[in-house]
Amino acid sequence: MCLHDLTDGTLLALLDSATVTAWRTGLAAALATHVLATDQSAVVGVVGAGTQAAMVLAGLTALRKVERLVVHDVVPERSAEFLTTQGIPGTTATSAQEVAAKADVVVLATWSRAPLLTAADLRPGLHLTTLGADEPGKIELSADLLRNAGVIVDDWALAVQMGALGNVGVEAKHATLSEVLTGTAAGRRTPDEVTVYAPVGLPWQDLAVAWPAYLAAKETAPTIDFLS
Repeated sequence: MCLHDLTDGTLLALLDSATVTAWRTGLAAALATHVLATDQSAVVGVVGAGTQAAMVLAGLTALRKVERLVVHDVVPERSAEFLTTQGIPGTTATSAQEVAAKADVVVLATWSRAPLLTAADLRPGLHLTTLGADEPGKIELSADLLRNAGVIVDDWALAVQMGALGNVGVEAKHATLSEVLTGTAAGRRTPDEVTVYAPVGLPWQDLAVAWPAYLAAKETAPTIDFLS
C-alpha cells in the first residue's frame, strides 16, 4: 500500500496491505460492536478462531470489559489455542448455535458459503458482527435472521450488491455505521432488539489506519529512511 503526501505526491511509505486491512477491519468491527451491543454485554462469542476475530477482540477489549469468551472453530484445536492466546477466561463450543446460546455478542469471521445462524438461534438483545460475508457467495447469517434484525452496514449499495444482505437476497437495512456514529440514526433501538453489523470493508478506511501508523513509525524511529 502506497502512502503519498497530498501536497506534492511524494511517496511517504510503503505498508503491508494485508496487515493494514486486517487492523482496519478488526478495529472498525470492534467499534461497531461496542456501539451496538447492550451495555451489559460482557460475554463474547467467536465463530471462526482466526486472525480477524483476534483483531476484533483486541479493539473490543480496549472499549469495554470482556469477562468471558465462547469460541467455536471447525478445527477444535484452534478454538482451544485461541482461548489460550487471548488471556480471557472462556470455553470452547461445538457449534455456532451453542455460541449464540451462551454469548451476548457473537463475532463471525469465517469462509462459510451457507448460513451458520438463523432467526431460530437468536435470543433477545443479542448482537452479531458478521465479517465473513464480504464478497459474493459468502454467507454467515440467514435471510430470515437479517430481515428481523436491526442491520447496520458500512455502505448500503455494496451491502446489497455483494455483502451479507445481497448474498441472501435481503435489501432491508436499518442504518450505516457512519449514521449511527454521527447521531443521525439510532443504533440499537430497544434493549431486546437483535442487532447485526454487516460490513463489506471500505478502502478509505485503510488510508485512515495507514496515516497514524506512518506518524507513529516516524516518531518511534525518526532517522529511518522508510523507503530504503
